[in-house]
Amino acid sequence: MEFSMASDQPDIRKEALVALTAQFVKQGHPPSYAQHMATASIFQADLELRNVQFSRLLAWLKEAHADIYPEALVIAEAVRQEFEKRVTGQF
Repeated sequence: MEFSMASDQPDIRKEALVALTAQFVKQGHPPSYAQHMATASIFQADLELRNVQFSRLLAWLKEAHADIYPEALVIAEAVRQEFEKRVTGQF
């Protein structure tokens, strides 16, 4: 079964941005600030989803593929360190 939302995601995110921005404006926030708030809300939700996906993937690896689970943890930690270096400008 092939499942792909790649082509739908930009439209969904754009619709969500417009809807959330409108909601924040309705609550009395200035339009430019409302758009930033909406963008941050969408980003946070996406970040939380990715975190849950990653956690479940690691849990599945631990259960179903215990032999490669330790290596997966090493890779995950290396990615975290690389990201931290990029964010702090050490890269």
